[in-house]
Amino acid sequence: MDKLQKKITLFGLTMIAVGSCIGAGIFVTPAVVAQAIPNQFWIIMVWVCGGVIAFTGALSLAELGSMFPKAGGVYVFLRETYGEIFGFLYGWIILLAVNTGALAALSMAFSDYLVFFFPLLEAYKLYISIILIALLSMVNCLGVNISQLFSNVFTVLKLSAMILIVLFSFSYLLGDQPSPEWQGALSFDGHLISAFFLALIGVLWSFGGWHHASYLASETVNPTINVPKAMILGALIVTIVYILINCAYMIFLPLEEMAASGRVAGDAVSQYMEMGGKLVSGIVLISIFGTISIYSMSAPRVYYAMAKDGVFLQSLSKVHARFNTPVNAIMLQGIWAIIIIIAGKTFKSIITYATFMDVAFMALAAVAVLVLRVRKPELERPFKVPLYPIIPLIFISITSVFILNTLIFQPFESFAGIGLTLLGIPIYLLFKKYKW
Repeated sequence: MDKLQKKITLFGLTMIAVGSCIGAGIFVTPAVVAQAIPNQFWIIMVWVCGGVIAFTGALSLAELGSMFPKAGGVYVFLRETYGEIFGFLYGWIILLAVNTGALAALSMAFSDYLVFFFPLLEAYKLYISIILIALLSMVNCLGVNISQLFSNVFTVLKLSAMILIVLFSFSYLLGDQPSPEWQGALSFDGHLISAFFLALIGVLWSFGGWHHASYLASETVNPTINVPKAMILGALIVTIVYILINCAYMIFLPLEEMAASGRVAGDAVSQYMEMGGKLVSGIVLISIFGTISIYSMSAPRVYYAMAKDGVFLQSLSKVHARFNTPVNAIMLQGIWAIIIIIAGKTFKSIITYATFMDVAFMALAAVAVLVLRVRKPELERPFKVPLYPIIPLIFISITSVFILNTLIFQPFESFAGIGLTLLGIPIYLLFKKYKW
C-alpha cells in the first residue's frame, strides 16, 4: 500500500520534538549568550524566556495540530488560515534555507568535532559532511519505523549525556573546588533590553525544532491527541534540560572563560575530568547525528504535502511502494543541503536570514489560533489551548518584539530573509500555472 502509514507513537513523536531542538546549539550557543549578556542571573532569564516562548508556542500550535492532523504541520496550519500561497512560502523558505541550511551547518559541525578523535584534512571534512547527509537521507527512505528507532535511540542518548553533565556539576559543586561567584540581577550595568534580545537570537536557534512533530501528523497513531502532547512535552523537556545544563556550565566556568570558549561544554566538563573534552565531543557527535536524522525525516513531509496540493513538484507527492516514505522529497532535500555544503560561506549566510523568517512564520501560525477561533468556531478542536487568548498572545507578543528588534538592529539580514521568502511568489505562480 503506497501511502504514508501511521506507525509513530507518542513516545517516538516526543523524541522527535526533543531531538529536533537538541543539536549542536546548546553546546556552543551559551558562549554567544554570555558574550551578549555577561551576568549569570540574566543568562538564566534569557534561557527561561526561550523556554516560555517554546512552551507557549507549543501550547498554541497544539490546538492547530489537533484540528489539522495532516502531513506538513505548520504548512497546513498556514494554508488553512491564510490561503495556499502562505503555506507555500513557508515550505519554500524551509526547503531553500531553514532546514537545508541547518542540515548543512550540522553536518559541517559534525566533521569539526570528529577532529577530536581523527586528524582530518579540510577536504576530508567536506566529504564526510556530504556522506553523512547522503547516508541519513537514504536511511530515512527505508521506512518510518527505522526513522523512529534512530530518533528514539539518539535522543535518549543525548538526553542521558546532558543529564550526566548536570550531575557532574552537582558533584563538582559539593567538592572542594571553588566555583565562580554568581552575580545578582542588579549587578548588570549595560543596556539590558538590547543585550537581552541579542542573546535571545542564539537561544531561539537552540530551542527551534519542537514543531517538527507536527510535520509527521499523518504518520502518527491517534494524531489529534498525540501531536499536541508531543509538542508540549518536547518543549517542556527541552526547557528544563537547557536551564539545568546552563547552570552546570556556569558552575564549572567563570563568565569570562565561558564567553571566550569555542566549545563551552567541553571546557566546562574538563574542569571535572581530564578526558572531559573528548567525552563532550562524543556527546556532541551523537547529538548532531540524531538531529540530522530527524531533520532528514521530518521536513520532507512539508514538501510532500505541497506537492499533494499541486503547488510544488508533482514527483515529490509519490510514496515508495515498499517503504511507504516520500523518497523523492527526502532525496531533494538531501541534494540541496549538499549543494549548500559545497557552496560554503556564500550560503552559510542564508541561514541567518532565514531564521528571521522562520520565527515570523511561527508567529503567524500562533495568530492563526485567534483567527480560526473567530472565523471558524464550528471546527472541532480536540485540544484547546488553555487560558485562551493569554497563552497565544504571550507567544505572539514576545516573538513580535524579537522580530521588531531584529528589523531594527539587523536590517540587512531581516530584509534579506524577507527577500528570499518573496522570491517564492513567482515560483508559486509558475507551479500553479504549469503543474510540473
